[in-house]
Amino acid sequence: MTVTPIAVAPLTTQDAEALIEAARAAAEDAGVTVAVTVLDAGGHLLAFRRDDRAVLIAGETSTRKAYTALQLNAATADLVDAVQPGGLFHTLPTALDRPLLFIAGGVPVHRDGRLIGAVGVGGGAPDQDHGFATEAVRRLG
Repeated sequence: MTVTPIAVAPLTTQDAEALIEAARAAAEDAGVTVAVTVLDAGGHLLAFRRDDRAVLIAGETSTRKAYTALQLNAATADLVDAVQPGGLFHTLPTALDRPLLFIAGGVPVHRDGRLIGAVGVGGGAPDQDHGFATEAVRRLG
C-alpha cells in the first residue's frame, strides 16, 4: 500500500507580511517597538522589519528566536527551562554552531498540522515578544 503525502501550502511572502504586520500591531498597541523576522520551513528569510526606534539587537534576537522555534518546532518560551543546568538541552546552545536563542519570542507556524515556518519577535520583554509572536500566528489562522 502506497501512502501519498498530502501537500500543504508553504508559507508565502504574503503570509510573512501578514505575520509581520500582526506582530507589529500587537506591539504597537502595547507601546513596544520591535523587530520581527519570518522564516520559511527551510529556514530562509521571508520577511524582516525593525521599527525605527527598536534597539538594534532586536533584529538579531528576532531572527535567532525564529530560527530556534523552527529548528525545534516549539515556541522558544517553552524551551527556556530545557537549557538550564540539568535540563534536557543544557549543552545544546554551545554544542552546535547554530544561531539558537532560548529566549521567549519565537513561535513555529503550522498549516494543517505541518511546520511551514516560524516568526520571531525581539525588542520587548521576553513575555511580551512571545505574546506578539503568538498573536501574529493566531491572526494568520
